[in-house]
Amino acid sequence: MSTAYGFGKPVALSFDDAITRVTEALQQEGFGVLTEIDVAATMKKKIDVDMPPYRILGACNPKLANQAISAEPSIGLLLPCNVVVRQDEAGQVHVEFMDPQAVMQLVGRPEVAELAADVRGRLERVLAAL
Repeated sequence: MSTAYGFGKPVALSFDDAITRVTEALQQEGFGVLTEIDVAATMKKKIDVDMPPYRILGACNPKLANQAISAEPSIGLLLPCNVVVRQDEAGQVHVEFMDPQAVMQLVGRPEVAELAADVRGRLERVLAAL
């Protein structure tokens, strides 16, 4: 999977195992999960819609986030890096990452572009580890 704003792949894992493995791989690259949004549960609760498991993880590398905020104080509007773990109707589990380079190009600052390239490389390693 590759779009103008993200990249990812289907994985041969259960949904719960994918969440665990992604979280562990993110930690290996210096990221923590700040937020976890259970979209499927929210849709069921708020509008009574059933959907396959779908979770958004808000991943953050504190050192890199600090560098980004120091360079551009309003950059928090574009943080954290979202990671989606979802299961499609056929039962296939997908792991997808927001492309930090695509998002951070909005800032238009070379030092932020360098950070975005670093973050992209780390997220690519997380994906490769799955």
